[in-house]
Amino acid sequence: MNSAAIHVLVDAEKNSDLQRIGNKIIAGERISFDDGVLLFEKASLPFAGALANWVREKKHGNKTYFNRNFHIEPTNVCVFSCSFCSYSRLYAHREEGWELSVEQMMHIVKSYDGKPVTEVHIVGGVHPKMNLDFFLALLRTIKAHRPELHIKAFTPVELDYMFRKAKVSVEDGMRMAHEAGLDSLPGGGAEIFHPEIREKICADKVNADGWLHIHKTAHQLGMHSNATLLYGHIEAFWHRIDHMERLRSLQDETGGFNTFIPLKFRNKDNDMSDVPESTTKEDMRMYAISRLYMDNFPHIKAYWPMLGRQNAQLSLSFGVNDIDGTIDDSTKIYAMAGSEEQTPTMSTEELVRLIKQVNRQPVERGTLYNEIKVYEN
Repeated sequence: MNSAAIHVLVDAEKNSDLQRIGNKIIAGERISFDDGVLLFEKASLPFAGALANWVREKKHGNKTYFNRNFHIEPTNVCVFSCSFCSYSRLYAHREEGWELSVEQMMHIVKSYDGKPVTEVHIVGGVHPKMNLDFFLALLRTIKAHRPELHIKAFTPVELDYMFRKAKVSVEDGMRMAHEAGLDSLPGGGAEIFHPEIREKICADKVNADGWLHIHKTAHQLGMHSNATLLYGHIEAFWHRIDHMERLRSLQDETGGFNTFIPLKFRNKDNDMSDVPESTTKEDMRMYAISRLYMDNFPHIKAYWPMLGRQNAQLSLSFGVNDIDGTIDDSTKIYAMAGSEEQTPTMSTEELVRLIKQVNRQPVERGTLYNEIKVYEN
C-alpha cells in the first residue's frame, strides 16, 4: 500500500482515536502505551494490518528474511514447572527425558559438516547437572570444530540458573560465555513479564528484571539478541503492551535487539490445556500491532513451525518480514506442544518458494541480518 492509499485508509476511519493513532504512525511518531492497548481493543484487523504492512514495506520493501540453521536441544529435563510447557520433564520424573553429552551434541554439529548452515540454535530445559562449566566446554568445542558457525544459545532462564549455581555474577558469567564462543542470545524465556501473569504461569524461573538484565549485559558486551512474547493464554491486552514497552525501553538504551517474535500459546499436553488457543485472526492482529508498537526493533519474525506454513505466509502481510530458518526437523519444543508442523523442516528451495508464492522477495541472511543471497522475485 502506497502513502496515498494509507492516508485514505486512516482518513476513512470513523473512530477518532484510531485515526489519531494512524496519523502518528504515518508521521513516524511513537505510539503510547494507551495507544497500543486501544489498537488491541478497537482496531479492526484490516486497519491494523494495513498500517503494519505499510510500516513493514517502508522498512524492508518486499524483502523477507530466512536463514539456514539447525537446533540442538541438550535436554528436556528441567527443574522448573511452567504451566504452559509441553516440552520439559521434571528432574524428579525424567524417564521420558533426554540428556545429551557434549560428544552427542558434537555428533549433531558434525552431521552438518560441508553443508551451508550458518547458525546453531541451542536451547533446552534447565538440568541441574548441566552446569556452566559443561556448557562452556560445549561452546569451546563447537568453535574449535567450526569457528565460523554462529552460536545462538541459552535463554536467560538457563543462564540465570547456570550463573547462580556457579556463584558468578551475570556480568562475569556472560563474559565467560562470550569468550568461550557464545555469539548471541535467542529470545526465549520472556513469556509475559508482568508479575500478575508470570506468577501464575512460570513463578519459579527468572523474573522480568532478571531476563532484561541478562540481555542488557549481552548487549553491553557487543552481542545481539532476540526477544519473544508468549501470547494467547490468560493475559490481558495491557499485559502484552506492558511486555513490549519494557523491551522497547531497553532497546532505546542499548540497540542490541535484532528481532521481536510473538509466540502463540499452544495447549496440547500441558497444565493449561483448558485454555483455548487464539484464532488466526487474533494471531495476525498480534503481529500487526507488534510491528506498530516495536518501532525501534528492525525486524518482526513469525516462527513458521509454530504457525504452520500457510499462516506464516499470511503473516507477511501483517508486519512480519522474517520467517526463521530451515531448522531441518531439529527441534521438538513446538511439535510437542501441538504446533501446526509436527516435522518442522524445510529446504532452502521450499522456503524460497513459500515466500515467492505471496509475492515477497526471499533473502537468505546470517544471524545478524547480513544478506547472504538475495533471490529474484
